[in-house]
Amino acid sequence: MDDDICENVRRGLDVTTAINYRPGRRMQPGRTVTDAPRKGRSSASRKRPSSQTESALPPNKRSCSVSPAKAASAPSNRVHQRIILQDYGKPIYKAGSRSALLAALAGCIEGHKSLYMAGILHRDISINNLMINDDDDNPSWPSFLIDLDLAVRKQRISASGARGRTGTRAFMAIGALLGEQHSFMHDLESFFWVLFWICIHYDENGKDIGPTEFDSWNYESDHKLILSKAGTIGDESLFLKTAVDNFTPYHQPLIIWVNKLRKEVFPIGERWKGPEQDELYSSMKKILNEARKDPEVLQDG
Repeated sequence: MDDDICENVRRGLDVTTAINYRPGRRMQPGRTVTDAPRKGRSSASRKRPSSQTESALPPNKRSCSVSPAKAASAPSNRVHQRIILQDYGKPIYKAGSRSALLAALAGCIEGHKSLYMAGILHRDISINNLMINDDDDNPSWPSFLIDLDLAVRKQRISASGARGRTGTRAFMAIGALLGEQHSFMHDLESFFWVLFWICIHYDENGKDIGPTEFDSWNYESDHKLILSKAGTIGDESLFLKTAVDNFTPYHQPLIIWVNKLRKEVFPIGERWKGPEQDELYSSMKKILNEARKDPEVLQDG
């Protein structure tokens, strides 16, 4: 049964058959004051008649306006409608386990590939745009991308040849910071920086550990950020030391796998310079899926 006036409240009672039923009548608008105040007399100092003051008030919100043509028709029926919402996921850094984090990241990479194959380049890979759904009772996807505000169609990029910095600074690819024409390769590099950032800034269940030295990536100049990122990934021994010193205890088991991902995204310790490599999608997912099976990764998390 609908939650409405006719069926739920009146239980089907036809009020139009009542002896004292009066169809709704449209109220005539009251007069409005259009005369300008006389010279020498202030309009603010004179009281208006009640008929004039009341005409300026809006009609009662509960009153139903009925057109003259429908005055004799059945009364309007109000329906009480409810909208029930359900969370569709949460940011990826709030994953309930290390394995879930890696699975979600692999799923988002697959989602990015699907978008790209459909002709859409995301261009804003960040920790708040990668979502995870680890609730078995939630019908949403296990992991997915959101926020396509900066997304563009591939044809548009190729036709315009436009270059510019697009994305969230801390996760932007080095080449994107240099102003290169945006490629899916830049987005895949951003996935690496997302995982790197999570391992440094969050503990178990997405608990933020507070400020770190890498917070400056959000506001320092492009030149400094480029040098910092290039220095982070350029040498394996320095990268491993950075990871050991800065990854939270919870994410320490991921160090060797993040390093493997680094070598895949930056094969010679340098930023991508072309040509584009479609196989990077599958190679990154392969590393993430292998990491999920690591006993160290599975232990207590």
